[in-house]
Amino acid sequence: MQDILIIWAENFIRWLHVIAGVCWIGSSFYFMHLDYSLKKRPGLPEEANGEAWQVHGGGFYNMVKYLVAPARMPDELTWFKWEAYATWFSGLALLTVVYYFSASLYMIDPRVMALTPATAIGLSVATLIAGWVVYDLLCRSPLGENEMGLSLVGFVFIVACAWGFTQIFSPRGAYMQIGALIGTIMAANVLMVIIPGQRKVVADLIAGRTPDANHGKRGKQRSTHNNYLTLPVIFVMISNHYPLAYATRYSWVILALVLIMGAVIRHFYNTRHKGLGDPWWTWGVTVACAIGVIWLSTLGPANGKRTEPATGAAVKFAAVEEIVTSRCSMCHAEEPVWDGIKVAPKGVMLDTPERIRLHAREIAANVVWSSAMPPSNITDLSDDERQILANWAAGARSLR
Repeated sequence: MQDILIIWAENFIRWLHVIAGVCWIGSSFYFMHLDYSLKKRPGLPEEANGEAWQVHGGGFYNMVKYLVAPARMPDELTWFKWEAYATWFSGLALLTVVYYFSASLYMIDPRVMALTPATAIGLSVATLIAGWVVYDLLCRSPLGENEMGLSLVGFVFIVACAWGFTQIFSPRGAYMQIGALIGTIMAANVLMVIIPGQRKVVADLIAGRTPDANHGKRGKQRSTHNNYLTLPVIFVMISNHYPLAYATRYSWVILALVLIMGAVIRHFYNTRHKGLGDPWWTWGVTVACAIGVIWLSTLGPANGKRTEPATGAAVKFAAVEEIVTSRCSMCHAEEPVWDGIKVAPKGVMLDTPERIRLHAREIAANVVWSSAMPPSNITDLSDDERQILANWAAGARSLR
């Protein structure tokens, strides 16, 4: 019964994380669209920055934005913060349940760095905190007045962190860590900058003081950063399903290209919402980056040599079955025997010849083209064994 409760706890936390993320990202996209749709019109209050008319659900909405604050506080005020907090806390819970509780399996790879579970978890927490501190200092420095310069430095900082994590954690753990860092920066922007600034504005209005316009300016800057980071962080959230993204040799470069793709896609829509035309060149950049991602994923696994199928190599299935049975089926079975694994990961079972043949493509993607499996090579799959699987998988695909 305890095992069932643990499995369902992970499922419900993951569900909550996705729901909260949808709400947060949806509100981010909406308000960026609203901001860029605002128009100055005669008759608006002096403090108003612009207005927009919208239609939805059979009704019309008249949205007016005050850059600092209205002359009088409204009786009711909706705060957009809980979706951000729920996303981060559910993400932290998921990080703990999936990765911290199984750090030796998912975070640590002795071929990268020999760590104890406690050390790996400590490094994970410390780098999340340090990453936010560095980013916040960059935004508050004189560089923060130059949005383009700050964006370039921020991009280099995130990519450098991604590379650094590949030198500490397992391939999957490194990708998880960079996703957690980006998510932490985004949530901390709301908790530490945007909401406190808005609260100070409200307090000034209630006290009859003129609010400081810098609070709105700073909040807008962080909100814009969050908007441009949403698409890359979604990619990282789902990347554990795609070993060619996180378990290949240049995973950190792939992450850099994904950051560019997400940024230019958002630039297209943000520019369009501003009414400044359609910068179609952004889709050319996106396609070029996607081609680069695909090419990089073919350059070999994160650990070990690139395994190419040998031309004309004959492979006896008995050898393949022996390798899969001894290296994989202790987890990928109808009744896993590996401690802590209660059901076959992703429902993939490799405990019969028929099931092994059925999953030839998945075996190639996780074992030959990348080093995703076994996690952290915990069952000591050798290069020779990967070669046998590569030869067999190539033939198996050609027969399907």
